[in-house]
Amino acid sequence: MRVAFVSETTTHHEHGDDLDRLALLADCLLDRGHDVHVCCAQWWDGQPDVFDYDGVTYHAVTPDRGQRWFAPKAAGMVRTLGPDVVHATSRTPGHVYGARWGALLAGAPLVVDWYDTPEAHGGLTGRAYGYAARKPAVVVTPSRTVKTAVREHGGRTDAIRVLPTGIDMDRIRHAVPGGGGDIVCSRRLDGDANVESLFLALAEFREYDWNCTIVGDGPARADYERQARDLRIADRVDFVGDCTVDERVEIFKNAHVYVHTAEKTPFAHDLLRALACGCVGIVEYHAESSAHELIETYPRGFRATSDEEITECLVQAGDLERKAVDESFAEHDHEQFLDTYLTAYADAQAATGLF
Repeated sequence: MRVAFVSETTTHHEHGDDLDRLALLADCLLDRGHDVHVCCAQWWDGQPDVFDYDGVTYHAVTPDRGQRWFAPKAAGMVRTLGPDVVHATSRTPGHVYGARWGALLAGAPLVVDWYDTPEAHGGLTGRAYGYAARKPAVVVTPSRTVKTAVREHGGRTDAIRVLPTGIDMDRIRHAVPGGGGDIVCSRRLDGDANVESLFLALAEFREYDWNCTIVGDGPARADYERQARDLRIADRVDFVGDCTVDERVEIFKNAHVYVHTAEKTPFAHDLLRALACGCVGIVEYHAESSAHELIETYPRGFRATSDEEITECLVQAGDLERKAVDESFAEHDHEQFLDTYLTAYADAQAATGLF
């Protein structure tokens, strides 16, 4: 199968959980023997419009990002590629126009990855999101929380598939526990991270013997470090900055509890990894965070709505045994992740009458 991705921005341009997800899908498709093409803004040096890198063929739609003619040029490029499936993203919703016209010209179905919950409902951007929600044969979201956003923009319920981002279970099974505390929290440290909820809970948890590791970096890191000092828990909280996935998995395998307090999370990928590593999960509920979806029916998961409840959950978590790996999360392995996407592609082909 030939899959044409339409995404102006890639992991070679910048970091983003949505971009990491598409890169993972591309790798999984390649491993299964599929042909992967990416229509994007150029990120490589030199003049060639086509660049092969690690098995993926990249096509430069524009020389730089942010150029207005990306969508119409992408439509023509997709047509020439002759794909079996066109896979676009809602990161820049206006580009879905080009992806759809390219798919129509190529006689291929359009699948859109919709990763986040945008706030825009009016104006040109709101109309573009409405188009991106209504026109694809299938829209894929990482969580039910994001699915709700697609429906609010006009997406058809029967066309939306919820597909959590996959994890590497083999990596988790074979990883050796590393350093770190009994309690861990990981995320980009911005205003939405809401780490103060965890710190307030830990301040009431002083009588217990614990250490906490905060993984991640960002503009609010200094503020969070100051909060830890103000609450007099800084000597038991270790900020370790950004870590690779391997390093995070080692930290999770050493920890006993993973706490998620962020106010906005389309998909809590690290929480899923930590649960598979055997951590007890504690999630503070927020309307724009999907993290609670991962622990709703999980016997080693707790949901809280305040820092006081987080403290109570930490006490209860201490009574649960430590685990090295939780095989119940093998259903989220990369193989199953790809299989579900291939099913979505088949559904899209059926919906557009291509069988």
